[in-house]
Amino acid sequence: MQEFSQAALRVALPAALRAAEQSAELIRHYYQGNFSVEIKADQTPVTVADREAEALIRKILLEAFPDYGFLGEETGTSKGDAEYLWLVDPIDGTKSFVAGYGMFSTQIALMHRGQLVLGVSSAPAHLELAWALRGGDAMVNGKVAKLRHVTELSKAAISTGNIQSLAASSRWQALGNILAKANRTRGYGDYYHYHRLAAGQIDAVIESDVNILDIAALVVIVEAAGGVFTDLEGQPIGLHSRSVLAAGPELHGQILSLLAGGDKA
Repeated sequence: MQEFSQAALRVALPAALRAAEQSAELIRHYYQGNFSVEIKADQTPVTVADREAEALIRKILLEAFPDYGFLGEETGTSKGDAEYLWLVDPIDGTKSFVAGYGMFSTQIALMHRGQLVLGVSSAPAHLELAWALRGGDAMVNGKVAKLRHVTELSKAAISTGNIQSLAASSRWQALGNILAKANRTRGYGDYYHYHRLAAGQIDAVIESDVNILDIAALVVIVEAAGGVFTDLEGQPIGLHSRSVLAAGPELHGQILSLLAGGDKA
């Protein structure tokens, strides 16, 4: 894999942060206001806030980097074979946005030849911002974020997001075994449990129903904070990933073994 340029990332970060800041203002303008809701072909909702926020982010990023590709939740892909590719979900958690309980975020990531190298995760309703560059520190609300050092499942706090397909699979019993061994279980979901993981406030995240736009920025943030972020088979995250296991190195290995039917914990 061709090495990415740290200088390119340092130039790209201000544009991504600016896009996150300006889109957050737009999203807050609509939040808990009057707006229509449409149902897309995949039965997920979309609002004017989703579409306007993505258009704003796209404009900011592509004006700054016209040669970069763009993959957006609402507008699809342009220049998908470019060396650098922006991945954007303007409102990850539109159901939360529509319902008015705030558990939604804007996700902006940059991929270099298949490797995620920059991530910005903005939570407009909760005024929380996390970001990281590959090879640098993870930041959550202006503070350096680090996973806490937990090596035993019996001392770990585990959060699950959407696990519908996992519940319908042969690994459902294995998940029950993992949660039974854990110190605490939570179901924070969406951006929130990844921010808490990076900040050292929980210790692992398990999800089985995601797409790359939901998690791309969060991969960079969690890994920069010292975590391991794979799918539930232990494979690196890519454009077609649909599941997540994120944790510190020791805990990640234990949980992965249990999901595969082993018992290291």
